[in-house]
Formats: sequence, C-alpha cells, structure tokens
Amino acid sequence: MGKDKRTKKFATMKRMISLKDSRIKDTDKNKQKPKPVPKWKEEKEKKVVPKEVPQYSSALFFKYNTQLGPPYYVIVDTNFINFAIKNKIDLVQGMMDCLYAKCIPCITDCVMAELEKLGRKYNVALRSAKDKRFDRLPCLHSGTYADDCIVQRVTQHKCYIVATCDRDLKRRIRKVPGVPIMYMSQHRFTIERMPDAFGAPKV
Repeated sequence: MGKDKRTKKFATMKRMISLKDSRIKDTDKNKQKPKPVPKWKEEKEKKVVPKEVPQYSSALFFKYNTQLGPPYYVIVDTNFINFAIKNKIDLVQGMMDCLYAKCIPCITDCVMAELEKLGRKYNVALRSAKDKRFDRLPCLHSGTYADDCIVQRVTQHKCYIVATCDRDLKRRIRKVPGVPIMYMSQHRFTIERMPDAFGAPKV
C-alpha cells in the first residue's frame, strides 16, 4: 500500500451561519442571547464625558482669512488714534499707504466712550474720531471696556483688521486665528499676519 498523501488541515474553524440568514427561524434568533456587558466596561462608559470642540469660522482656509479684501474695515483702538496724532499721521491716508487699498476705519461706542472719559487732553483725538470717514459700530453689551468689546467682535466677525498699539490687546488678538493687527513702527503703520501687506516696512 502506498502512503496517504492527503495533508491534515490545521486550524480549521467551524462554519457558522449568520443570524441574518433566511434559513434561521425567528424563534431560534431570540434564543441566542447577547453576552452580558462586564461591570467595569459599564462604569467606564458612564465616566466618559463628551468633549466640546470649538467651531471654526467658515471664512478661514487653514490660517488664511478669505473674508479679508478691499475695502478693508479697520477697528481702531483709543491709543492708536493718540499715537497717530502724536506722529502727525492722517489715519485714513496712513492705512491706505500700508495696505495699498481703500480702508474704512471703524470705531466702536466703547472707544468713543473711553475718549470722552479721558478729558480735555484727548479733545483732538475725539474730534478726529468723529470724522465722517469713520464707520460707527454700535455696542449692545453693558460696560465700556473697549478691549473686551473688540476681541468679542473680532471672534464673531472675521472681516475686520484691528489697529492697536496696546501689548495686552495684541496678545489677546493673536490667539484669535485669521485676524491681522495694525500697529505703529518707524513713524508709519505696519501690519502683521496679513499675506497681502505690501506697504508695511520689514522690521
């Protein structure tokens, strides 16, 4: 007799019919009970807290803000107006020299209130803020703290550039993606975080 050349089948598994098969009756399907979930797994699922991910603006393409374009709307801070007057720069003309495009300076009610509170010393700044070329933005919140107002407005609407020389406000606005900052440098206006800033001097 010759050798049996058939090889043994190792690690073969029993073929199972799936529960969705038409040959299985409904009564048989009910018989198969699901495995009980262990207690540690149940406790773990209870402890899991869903994370709230902040919604990013649809205006942002990665870090590039698609809503920014001429004419540029520039929110002006109190100290920016003062520095412009000290350096004898016309606000609108200086902005246009920086961005090479039409600029509309915007001023909030909070900034106007701050200028009025500062008294006689800032009468020139107040007069220049009341210029017809300035766009007035009404504030609906309580209080007259301009920094909070500007940050809140900029996070909601991505169409603004913020003009300020205040370090704390700059630090806060840098945390908001897609908002350029205009400031004073070498007796002229400079802008940061803006890809199309042609007129800004390189520091």
